[in-house]
Amino acid sequence: MDYATFEKIFLEYFPFYKDLSKEDQKLLCQNTQFISYKKGETVHTGADCLGSTLVYSGDLRVYMLSEEGKDITLYRLLEGDFCMLTASCVIQAITFDVCVDAEADSKCIVMNSSLLEILMDKYPSMKIYMLETAIEKFSNVMWSMQQILFMSLDKRLAILLIDELAKSEDDTIHLTHEQLAKYMGSAREVVSRMLKFFSEEGLVELSRGGVKILDKKRLRELTI
Repeated sequence: MDYATFEKIFLEYFPFYKDLSKEDQKLLCQNTQFISYKKGETVHTGADCLGSTLVYSGDLRVYMLSEEGKDITLYRLLEGDFCMLTASCVIQAITFDVCVDAEADSKCIVMNSSLLEILMDKYPSMKIYMLETAIEKFSNVMWSMQQILFMSLDKRLAILLIDELAKSEDDTIHLTHEQLAKYMGSAREVVSRMLKFFSEEGLVELSRGGVKILDKKRLRELTI
């Protein structure tokens, strides 16, 4: 992408951009990359400091990975979402690592972490925006932990189905049982049994690679 294209994106998504001097605006655009990822590709391993990431299009999954290889989904990043946790080296208070995978073919705008650190110290509005974004993502993390620790499986599954339905163009959620289990931090077999129960109750209809919602009202009642 050229300077003009990056500038258009920054003006659209980042309110702090207009506060930067022309020189620093140009510097930020020159130190920003447009990176494409294929579905299933690893975006961030946690060991590196990728840089702050804006999802231009696609779907990214942010998760924590244990030494035993088990993972817990913290949140998803969709078009227009911005994440600071992929640049944890910029905010020293972030002392844990996250991993990021592409759940669909995705295009991302990645800002250089070293330059971000310099500009954040120079422009308060930019630092405030970055910190507010980080706090928002921590809230998402706490919501995920609350569900895993304190909510029943049927309620967690109902919440996930309702959330995914809002992103769908019809009444069908095009996710496999394995993907749903991954987003819930549960085992596929457990989620499959609960989906079968939902199906027997007339809430959903199961098909290969998808779940059709039949009774939105009753499903929403389970989330309360």
